[in-house]
Amino acid sequence: MKEIISENIRRNALLATSYDPVTGLGCIGTRIFTPPHGDIPQAYLPAEMLDDPQYAVATDLVSWQRLRCRHDFEYWAVTCVRIKDKVSGCEIPFRLNRPQRRVAAVLESQRIAGQPLRLIMLKARQWGGSTLVQMYMAWIQSVHRRGWHSLICAHVKDTAANIRGMYTRMLASYPDALWEGEEPPKFGAFERSVNTRLIAGRDCRVTVGSSENQEAVRGADYSMAHLSEVAFWSDTATRSPEGFIRAICGSVMRIPCSLIVMESTANGVGNFFHTEWLRASSGDGSDKTPVFVPWHEIEIYSEQVSDPAALWESMDGYEHALWEQGLTLEQICWYHNKRREYPSHATMMAEYPSTDVEAFANTGSSVFEASRVEHLRAGCRPPAMTGELKAAAQRGPGALRDIEFRHDTSGDLQVWSPPQTDGCVADRYVVTVDVGGRSASSDWSVIAVIDTLAPVPEVVAQWRGHIDHDLLAWKSATIAQWYCGALLVVESNTLETSDAYGVHGTYILGQLNSHYPNMYLRTVPDSAAGQTESRIGFHTNRATKTMAVNELIAAVRDSAYVERSHTACNEMITYRHTRSGGFEAAPGHHDDVLMTRAIALCVISYMPRRSDADVTPLLRPHPCLWNTG
Repeated sequence: MKEIISENIRRNALLATSYDPVTGLGCIGTRIFTPPHGDIPQAYLPAEMLDDPQYAVATDLVSWQRLRCRHDFEYWAVTCVRIKDKVSGCEIPFRLNRPQRRVAAVLESQRIAGQPLRLIMLKARQWGGSTLVQMYMAWIQSVHRRGWHSLICAHVKDTAANIRGMYTRMLASYPDALWEGEEPPKFGAFERSVNTRLIAGRDCRVTVGSSENQEAVRGADYSMAHLSEVAFWSDTATRSPEGFIRAICGSVMRIPCSLIVMESTANGVGNFFHTEWLRASSGDGSDKTPVFVPWHEIEIYSEQVSDPAALWESMDGYEHALWEQGLTLEQICWYHNKRREYPSHATMMAEYPSTDVEAFANTGSSVFEASRVEHLRAGCRPPAMTGELKAAAQRGPGALRDIEFRHDTSGDLQVWSPPQTDGCVADRYVVTVDVGGRSASSDWSVIAVIDTLAPVPEVVAQWRGHIDHDLLAWKSATIAQWYCGALLVVESNTLETSDAYGVHGTYILGQLNSHYPNMYLRTVPDSAAGQTESRIGFHTNRATKTMAVNELIAAVRDSAYVERSHTACNEMITYRHTRSGGFEAAPGHHDDVLMTRAIALCVISYMPRRSDADVTPLLRPHPCLWNTG
């Protein structure tokens, strides 16, 4: 305990680093100390300010302050902005807290480099992320740019209006001597608009809008956009966050001091905000810098520890892991006591996440452990090829001849690893099919290709789309034929109960089996004959679904297969237990991709184990029967 207490003292000392935005001590960026002269106090000034030609002639206090406000956002904030304190309710100078300084440092590094300002921010509670973004935009409009119009858009208009209210308070308390405008600082009307205000003396417009009324903010001229609570924006067949944001951002030019900040608290996975977060945090071609603030970076989440030994003994494995990550006992004490307010640790992690994975993780009855899913996600990557397979025909025997890949960025077939045609081996590949609906509003149809010859099964290709059932069946055969005559496993429930153009689904399967010889067959009892019979396809019922999903749970837990698609990981995060003991996707989410993996791994588990030395070269596809009961 003596060593622990000593280390805790050291950690608290590191957190207590001096910070004074008035003197510049501990502020962001490169700072240079300047001694006092005349009315001008000593300070740690931004290096860019000293390089400004105006610095030599800023010999009186007001001109020095104005110049410093242009180069030092933290000084401008504490000098010119007053915000409402959440504890006392009083108006106080805006002194950036630790997370706000980190976000400001990202924006300032982009601004000083002359880059467009682009940020995606995953928010925790009670640290003022929206305040920081809004005041940074106000700073640009107040001292850097004239005629620089901004948009504040949230999921509902009241939220956007509350954000603009910060701007109203800032203008009302702005020091007259430091205001760089021909008129006193205030909001004025703009052409009878109820959504837009004009900043007097700066010719800058501030517009508020919501995702619920998209037409009101389309087509305007914006230089900055603050997009708030994007994860909660409605996503329907006629209105999507992606389309709306594309329309907004299309008007923001990629020039210095232009700004787009997309921020939100987490609201599950698989939605537009989560997808954009993954794209930015993985470095997968996004223009936005990701920023996540964990709960322990927020200063108010800390409690005094009266008995360190007692706290240490009461800590569980998760809390000991927090200590290993560098947290103080005071931070862990707050977390330890706060957890008692929640029925489960999962709900606590959702409200006060330590990582972005916890923030997005589904709470309550998740089937897959979030940390293991994220470990699996580390293998995900963009496909090497995107397009479609072209055969001699769409259906019938021609679908199995003259197959070639056609590159098409709008195609539905993603290929991470093409078939290894050099000495194809028997059943190296397993192709599984989850049958969905034909319309865009129905479940997806998914075809997954798994390589069983890798050290562990590996996803090498995936097709996902909406298509007629007969065409889906033949498309899956085309893909299976391309992958060395792979074992083709069709989830048969939908086809056995559906009707496609007057032809029963079992007829489709029979036609497919008569031309493609390597179909997966199951054995079922024939009560009339007192024997068993073989039927085409994998039939998902309560027993087989439990078996397949449990196989996937074990594979994710044990890192026993390699995933390439983020969609699969997203579906795992939103997959949950039902009250009756089954499994289902959370409302508004899917499990089509997930089930292709579960069925494939279940089938593979019954296949003979092989090493590279055991494989038999295959010159053509051959029939195969797997009796899985």
